[in-house]
Amino acid sequence: MAKEAFQETKVDPLMSSPESGSLDSNGVGHTQPIYDDKVETKASVPRRIVDSFRRDPHSRVTPSGVIGANGVVFDAEAAAQATADSPLARKLKGRHLQMIAIGGSIGTGLFVASGKSLSNGGPASVLIAYSLIGVMLFCTVQALGEMAVLFPVAGSFSAYSTRFLDPAWGFAMGWNYAMQWLVVLPLEVVAAAITVNYWNSKISPAAWVAIFLTIIISINLFGVRGYGEAEFVFSIIKVIAVVGFIVLGIILDIGGGPNGGYIGGKYWHNPGAFHNGFKGLCSVFVTAAFAFAGTELVGLAAAETANPRKSLPTAVKQVFWRIALFYIVSLTLVGLLVPYSDPRLIGSSTSDAKASPFVVAIQNAGITGLDSVMNVVIMIAVLSVGNSSIYGSSRTLAALAEQGQAPKMFAYIDRKGRPLVAIVFASALGFLAFLAASDKEEQAFLWMQALSGLSSIFTWGSICLCHIRFRRAWMRQGHTLDQLAFRSQAGVLGSWIGFLFNVLVLIAQFWTGIAPVPNQDGTRVTGAAALTENFFAAYLAVPIVLLFYIVYKILYKTPFMRTQDMDLKTGVRELDLRELLAEEGAEKAQWPKWKKAYKLFC
Repeated sequence: MAKEAFQETKVDPLMSSPESGSLDSNGVGHTQPIYDDKVETKASVPRRIVDSFRRDPHSRVTPSGVIGANGVVFDAEAAAQATADSPLARKLKGRHLQMIAIGGSIGTGLFVASGKSLSNGGPASVLIAYSLIGVMLFCTVQALGEMAVLFPVAGSFSAYSTRFLDPAWGFAMGWNYAMQWLVVLPLEVVAAAITVNYWNSKISPAAWVAIFLTIIISINLFGVRGYGEAEFVFSIIKVIAVVGFIVLGIILDIGGGPNGGYIGGKYWHNPGAFHNGFKGLCSVFVTAAFAFAGTELVGLAAAETANPRKSLPTAVKQVFWRIALFYIVSLTLVGLLVPYSDPRLIGSSTSDAKASPFVVAIQNAGITGLDSVMNVVIMIAVLSVGNSSIYGSSRTLAALAEQGQAPKMFAYIDRKGRPLVAIVFASALGFLAFLAASDKEEQAFLWMQALSGLSSIFTWGSICLCHIRFRRAWMRQGHTLDQLAFRSQAGVLGSWIGFLFNVLVLIAQFWTGIAPVPNQDGTRVTGAAALTENFFAAYLAVPIVLLFYIVYKILYKTPFMRTQDMDLKTGVRELDLRELLAEEGAEKAQWPKWKKAYKLFC
């Protein structure tokens, strides 16, 4: 084909027949410009950059009408095809998804906030709470995997709530999830700036905020591929750091550190395994839930891969290893190496790396220099979560906008497949991080953290309940479990366990909100004003979610979705599922026993 639009070329009988209108009016063999051809004259670099931000009228996060605001589904075949062909569903590779699954949400919740858990509840409470939340989350991610393989939805988990529960609840869950990530960005950027102060930096925190914001926003302007590559690198660093700490922790506990001396389980006896009794354990549940926040991004990212039916089951199974190895094992070692009475844990927050029990354990061992290395890992983890926050919030906002549940401007997607307006909006809220340089910093971030604190609990509980309702509708409408491309290993029972655990966490948070745990020095929160502030700081997300739900329910009079009315066809990616599953079954039958065992867990 000609390189220039108006250059003479050979006539292709298929492309340039007189009937097609490709020849000029006198019929001689000169071609006219083929305006719909994608090969164009190469524009200048500045022009191409500007054009990449222009709107692509054919790009959508989720096709219009997949799930309407009133729960009605339109044009099933077109909707399913459009979902499969979404520009956001082709950019992530398998290696991106695997690293997001293994290390994606490991951040300050594990590295820093676990210090607050240890201080409030003691090492046994930390182990029990994180293990139970891990079981709950394993069940939740399995349920999410089953639905996401069958109905790949780019951008928002609210679609499942809309389809299987109530469109009003889907609206509330969409905005709950978007708000969670919108607020997390400034929180994490400030955490990164505070982390730098570990080295007694004399540079203003505002300067570091500007640097970190620039890095995070730049990564997300490269689109989902930029997010995937950054998370791939960040996750590798975090995984290596956690594995390295586990090896180091075992050596230190048996007396192999510079200071020598066998430690074993002496801190479980003095000062003890529990602190503040049962209430201390309940307070740890909420911090543990915060530490696991973002695990559901596996489903969000998997919906943007070319073949979720193959990639998602593997990613979901790897979540188990992340929970077991990185959280349970590492925190068990932390509980063995750091007593809950350590004064450096007093007042520990989600942003102050000096209160990280990982850093404290290294300092107690007398290893010089390694605490700074761990601090760099914490800073990278903070940037990773900030990176995920723009990704999660922008995709959710774009999906909500296309379903008519958010301002239409958020549905703007440019020619590179980026939800540009949503990214700009999420990035703009990141500038709230400059409050780090003001005297109102503590109050501002207390309430921002209150907004995001329980958001994950609502998201996970909704996923479990959606799976329960989906399974009931699946059987009611005459389907069998053999027709599912991926089946939750935990089953419906696991979803009930996950749902009930989420309810119990809400109850525990309510109790510790109205009757807070005593401070490390034994003082208690007293006075009506202080207790009221403490309650709303712990429970603010609940009234906001209920407000979203009730207002939308009254305005649009949305129905509760009945099992016989649920749409189980629209958006199903695989049309010839029976044959594909039969082929896979025959292939699996030929596997040796070791491979069957490996694939059961990985």
